[in-house]
Amino acid sequence: MLIFDSFDTGTVVAGGAAKTAEDLEWNAHPAFAGVSLKHLITGAETGGRFSAHLVRLEPGAEIGDHVHAANWELHEVAAGEGVCVLDGRSIAYGPGVAAVMPENAPHSVRAGKDGLRLLAKFVPALL
Repeated sequence: MLIFDSFDTGTVVAGGAAKTAEDLEWNAHPAFAGVSLKHLITGAETGGRFSAHLVRLEPGAEIGDHVHAANWELHEVAAGEGVCVLDGRSIAYGPGVAAVMPENAPHSVRAGKDGLRLLAKFVPALL
């Protein structure tokens, strides 16, 4: 079992309550085809301070260039391969790679031929 699968079906404890990640819905990204999100921890559970999300990119899918004006973002790659372009610099993504996106830093992510799975964490919370 991949570590991503463990997070996809594991237990999440936040705000004094526990929930099963398997019961949480996958949501199609509103702007990027082939990208789905599962919101493990939201700002409602952390007073807006932090959020954590599973991100699933299908083979060849891309999260196009964008910025988060008020958030720092941490990517932790759990499965698959791809490329992140951060401030014009390419970063090879594969299991065990972590990358920090400061606020207002342009970045994009493109999945390789087998797709890409990562945990994305935001400070303050994205939602």
